[in-house]
Amino acid sequence: MAEYQFMVEGMSCASCVGRVEKALNKVDGVTVVSVNLATERATVQTAQEMNIDNLFQAVEEAGYHAIALPSADDEQQVILSIGEMSCASCVNRIEKALNNVAGVKSAQVNLATEKATITGMHLDVALLIQSVEDAGYTAEFLDEKKAQVVKPKQPSLWPVIISALLALPLALPMLLELFGIHWMLPAWGQLILATPVQFILGARFYRSAWKAVKAFTGNMDLLVAIGTSAAYGLSLYQLIKWWGNDYMPHLYFESAAVIITLILFGKWLEARAKHQTTKAIEALSALRPETARIKRGDKELALPIDQVKLDDIVIIKPGERIPVDGLIIEGASSSDESMITGESLPVSKQVGDGVTGGAINGEGLLIVKTTAIQAQSMLAKIIQLVESAQAKKAPIQRIVDRISAIFVPVILIIALITLLGWGIIQDNWEVALLNAVAVLVIACPCALGLATPTSIMVGTGIAARHGILIKDAQALETMHSVKAVAFDKTGTLTIGKPELVSFNTIAGSDDDSILTIAASMQVGSEHPLAKAVLQAATERQLQYGYAQNLENVAGSGLRATVNERHYVLGSSRWMQSLHADFAELNHQVSALEAMGCTISWLAEQTRDHVKVLALLGFSDVVKDETMPAIAALQHLGVKTIMLTGDNASAANAVGKRLAIDEIVSQVMPTDKADKIYQMQKAYGKVAMVGDGVNDAPALAAADIGIAMGTGTDVAMQTAAITLMRGNPLLIADAIDISRKTYNKIKQNLFWAFFYNVIGVPLAAFGLLNPMIAGAAMALSSVSVVTNALLLKRWKPKA
Repeated sequence: MAEYQFMVEGMSCASCVGRVEKALNKVDGVTVVSVNLATERATVQTAQEMNIDNLFQAVEEAGYHAIALPSADDEQQVILSIGEMSCASCVNRIEKALNNVAGVKSAQVNLATEKATITGMHLDVALLIQSVEDAGYTAEFLDEKKAQVVKPKQPSLWPVIISALLALPLALPMLLELFGIHWMLPAWGQLILATPVQFILGARFYRSAWKAVKAFTGNMDLLVAIGTSAAYGLSLYQLIKWWGNDYMPHLYFESAAVIITLILFGKWLEARAKHQTTKAIEALSALRPETARIKRGDKELALPIDQVKLDDIVIIKPGERIPVDGLIIEGASSSDESMITGESLPVSKQVGDGVTGGAINGEGLLIVKTTAIQAQSMLAKIIQLVESAQAKKAPIQRIVDRISAIFVPVILIIALITLLGWGIIQDNWEVALLNAVAVLVIACPCALGLATPTSIMVGTGIAARHGILIKDAQALETMHSVKAVAFDKTGTLTIGKPELVSFNTIAGSDDDSILTIAASMQVGSEHPLAKAVLQAATERQLQYGYAQNLENVAGSGLRATVNERHYVLGSSRWMQSLHADFAELNHQVSALEAMGCTISWLAEQTRDHVKVLALLGFSDVVKDETMPAIAALQHLGVKTIMLTGDNASAANAVGKRLAIDEIVSQVMPTDKADKIYQMQKAYGKVAMVGDGVNDAPALAAADIGIAMGTGTDVAMQTAAITLMRGNPLLIADAIDISRKTYNKIKQNLFWAFFYNVIGVPLAAFGLLNPMIAGAAMALSSVSVVTNALLLKRWKPKA
């Protein structure tokens, strides 16, 4: 048996799916065919291997276009865990090394997650790891499973405690001096206490600095190593020079030891804070049950979750966490999906409904048929999407990258100028050296490197916890400046389940017969209005069949043959273009449009004329959250626009009731993208909210495409933002969290630059004690990460 997958272009409705499947089933050797309209993908199973061109030819002969999927070997993604990074300069160096490896298309290194994401063709993992190691760092390949659980390493507190105990007696005389107490450790005692701090507890700085030197670059650890070594070396020189004399000049062992202690403590605090930024991913990962109860024949087996297969029957008892995505085949219950979609209320479930792995089953016993496992599950896709967003860089980070690339060399030059300036002008090389040390240790490229990624990690993580999936950092940065939001009406502002509320036929006709014709024309269609017609026919217990020669006229309606007679079903505009006679039923249109109903006409088409048979009125209930959502967007200063194919009267009835700023009606699906371009010229950045399939051109044309309440593969892959619930209030929440996250990025960058722009000159002019400079440097990165963590206090309105 063999399986082939490929794309099919040109499909527009369920009838197209049927035609493609029928054509493929006629190919000799084909056993199973599945064509998905949403993803435009065909999956074909055959009894034995065959030339895929035979399948392509069958699709082409059916009137569609088949395209081969790109081979998995064409482009790969490799994730590496990176060790021993200390600052933004390290990030630049590793990215440069990785980008020089053959086949690499792009490499992004995240200081906060300590991961490198590499994309390219025919990637050699061993070469990638070697390139990182040659640059002076450690690297480990992360497979799919490891990549979802790796988190920043939490260093031990013991080195900090030991370093503090050794440094405290050295710093104590300075503290006692404040109270008028003069006491000093003997010089040899200072040497004994400072040496293990410098060369044992501070060895990590020397190791990292040496690797940087070997790679002809610099990093934060190099600055620390040079600065503390200078203070320690000066003290050791003075000690040897004046040993045995009654006079002993001031030694600076305490400066070196206290600086190292403060930086170790700062790194420990930073690591703890960075660990907090991964909590959202950890919480989602924790939703995965380790085992599932599988029914095999008459037996129930508790199997590890990675041994569950597609179509396995899973038994889920009340209160248990649902282990897989699946369809309920027996039982009824409710499902707590709050941790996945952010929906606070339990969702009722019955036979035929889908369940999502990671949710908690309510009070009923459920028997579920598995439809997705492992990486294909909704939970895995959410985790992958959030991790991908956290790994990518925001456009604003490019500025930081350019600065950090030259940061260490510039600081070394400033320190050298400080040393020579004070030494030559003041003729005091001791003071000159101390001021140069202060310059070296206050400089903080680490804060620059953490300013953006920590904010993005917390922002995207907390958004995901509330059902807002942000695809990447660029989407987050763009979303904060959106000036207008365009909505599709059906399924976005309304619940998306219209009902046939009015069915009027011409005099002398039989209502049931005409409704049967309308239903036959729409069997198999996924369009909401088609479902409403089929539901009405079913409620009347009408027997309808399949239409022949079905043709979907994009944006207008349907043509079909029923019982050898030709019919058209569609919009008023289309009927007018066909010169249909509306006279008998036209007087009822105004009342229906005033109610906000969507209008369709059914007519019989002959060679000579088009005879209207029925007027259909559809009504869709507006969501309870829609009006507050529109108000929330307007409160944020965002213009609201309804973009719909409905007639003007129906669109205005809904739009005015909701106080929408602008209503654009009677728009063909193919013209929605042009309308988006017009809005961009008028207002600036525009977000489009749709279902991710029917509104694909408009979603692509908008600065930000938002797929609402779908959670489908196509929506999650194509939309910049996916809302896991159909609550329009989440749109305002998405803008709000993106604005707050972007503000945190700007605040962090300000503080990171402030520390350096203010601190380095103060140190150079001798206004900062080296120990104070070290403390400022240690706290700079901690303050940046802590400020980002304040985003966790954000609460959605939805």
